[in-house]
Amino acid sequence: MDAASLLTGLLLGALLATAVTLGVVALSGRHRKGDAALEPVHESLDHLHRLLAGMERARATAHGELREQMGTVGQASAQLKQETAALVTALRTPHVRGRWGEVQLRRVVEVAGLLEHCDFVEQPAGTSDEGAGVRPDLVVTLADGRQVVVDAKVPFTGYIEAVQATDPEVRAQRVATHARQLRVHVDALAARRYPTAFRPAAPFTVLFVPSDGFLITALEADAGLLEYGFARDVVLATPSTLLALLRTVAYSWRQERLARDADQVLEVGRRLHARLGTLSGHLTRLGSALGTTMTRFNETVGSYERSVLAAARRFDDLGIAETPLSTPAPLEATVRALHPVDLHQVDARPTDPDPAELPYEDESRDGTRG
Repeated sequence: MDAASLLTGLLLGALLATAVTLGVVALSGRHRKGDAALEPVHESLDHLHRLLAGMERARATAHGELREQMGTVGQASAQLKQETAALVTALRTPHVRGRWGEVQLRRVVEVAGLLEHCDFVEQPAGTSDEGAGVRPDLVVTLADGRQVVVDAKVPFTGYIEAVQATDPEVRAQRVATHARQLRVHVDALAARRYPTAFRPAAPFTVLFVPSDGFLITALEADAGLLEYGFARDVVLATPSTLLALLRTVAYSWRQERLARDADQVLEVGRRLHARLGTLSGHLTRLGSALGTTMTRFNETVGSYERSVLAAARRFDDLGIAETPLSTPAPLEATVRALHPVDLHQVDARPTDPDPAELPYEDESRDGTRG
């Protein structure tokens, strides 16, 4: 029900109510005489006239506004139809279609937030292993220097014709044409051998489809399109899957780098262990030499006491020497030998170490040891 029908219904209801009111007033006024009996009738008629005039003005205003809005909607619809036709015509042009795919690809890479982990170069030039010059739309360089080649020039003229088709049979034919165009483009990308022109690079080429609808429509007619691309090292990726693909590749290469670093750490550990073995041998020989030196020192002190001091003290007894000779004390310290330590015993030790197990420190400066 539109606004005019609703307004007409309200007017008829008001007229009916007025008629009933006038009938009641007429019946009650039969027992009255003169103009005084008709005064309420005149007042009711004047009120009804004013009410109907206001309703008519409101209806005219609403009708005018409705007509103006309908005109605006018609103009917008015509303009939208014109712009849509212009867009479809522009997308049929290969140059415009390719540029639109490149812009979509750049927005996906930037909006995805991958700039922290990788950089990208637009349309870099390269030479394949067959000597042919190639220029992909985008080459993404990850943090470890590896690259992923992305191509965004996807043909979708068949998709546009399928969307515009009204006959189901014609639409099915256009969808099949769209799937066939994608399959031919996969063969063309595989023949360009992009990964051989940018090394080190992933062993596949990413075919970026700017819209999920393009790929879904193609899969309706050719369900094996994805497997066909995988067999030729071409990965079809939509905006929703390109981000997951780049993050997966980056994660796998990061794990590979960690494994390579782990091998280097193992090699450094082996070298350090060999050098510690050599140092342990040096410490063992040094300790043995120090023990032999202390033994020779004590033997020399004993010989000195028995042979030399015994004769020299006779000068003290005769009063010839001014000061008595001092007697050197023998060394009582022992050199600690290196012994293998049980790791379980080390873990079971208390927090505060035993002072007897602390390494020897030279405290001759403060006079506590000789």
